[in-house]
Amino acid sequence: MQALHLNNGILKFHNNYPKPTAAPREALIRVRLAGICSTDLEMVRGYVQGFNGVLGHEFVGDVEAVGSKEDERWIGQRVVGSINIGCGHCATCRRNGAEHCPTRRVLGIHDHDGVFAEYITLPISNLLPVPEGVTDETAVFVEPLAAAVRIREQVHVRPSAKTAVVGPGRLGLLVGKVLSLAGTEVTMLGRRQASLVLPAQWGLQTGIAADFADDSFDFVVEATGNGAGFSQSLRLIRPLGNLILKSTFHGNVEMNLTKIVVAEINVTGSRCGPFAPALRLLAQGLIDVESTIEAIYPLHDGTAAFEAAAKAGVRKILLTPPR
Repeated sequence: MQALHLNNGILKFHNNYPKPTAAPREALIRVRLAGICSTDLEMVRGYVQGFNGVLGHEFVGDVEAVGSKEDERWIGQRVVGSINIGCGHCATCRRNGAEHCPTRRVLGIHDHDGVFAEYITLPISNLLPVPEGVTDETAVFVEPLAAAVRIREQVHVRPSAKTAVVGPGRLGLLVGKVLSLAGTEVTMLGRRQASLVLPAQWGLQTGIAADFADDSFDFVVEATGNGAGFSQSLRLIRPLGNLILKSTFHGNVEMNLTKIVVAEINVTGSRCGPFAPALRLLAQGLIDVESTIEAIYPLHDGTAAFEAAAKAGVRKILLTPPR
């Protein structure tokens, strides 16, 4: 099969990559559409040391085969799938799910080939059927939208809280919209006016981060994907405020943590989220995710797609395998 493979930081298209087979309680899925996200770009830069495999974790596809007879009802269904694969037996899996299983595999990130390929496998338990009225171009956003929804699971966001999302890019824009749907007044903060055009079109308030005074917000989400965003977000948060960290990237960050202690800032790391509510939001047409799509590349042009996705200001680039 065709696949986009990363080995020692080198991204390469393969025309004859081994096709996977479904193990018991797994599905073999033919990928219809896949999305490049900031984590994929950071993987190429070395975010996960030693990764050797197919990248990608945002997808929509069709179940072509299953590894167990009792799962045959899934064959032919269009699906999305959560990306964490836990052991299913440890106390963490039983209590909190696969996201923090100590032996978990992660689709396209850790010990499991990802979706920049014609075919993938995932456990049946990871799959959700896509409603008929949801297009592929919308369904491919379930994973990043779920990550945005995760914030509302972790912390209570008061509708009256003065709220900012620092970083109006791929994920930050979704975070801002999810928070606003709960009645919260959200300001999307960027470094350049051009990055704020789409957030404004989505009905969100906007501003240049550097123009705001220290301690301007009660609730701040850091979604810049770079080290400077941490310092900027910490500067903007008020005493006793909530700071949510969403960025994952290659490299270390130097910052003065004194304010966290002295101002008693509540800091929460936030990663993967629930697929079912994200899929419901998309099915209800509440978020215009397709307006963030800038280009769709065939899989065999995957390296060019990554170059496009890495350019400043570019939001969503999609990949389509041969059909």
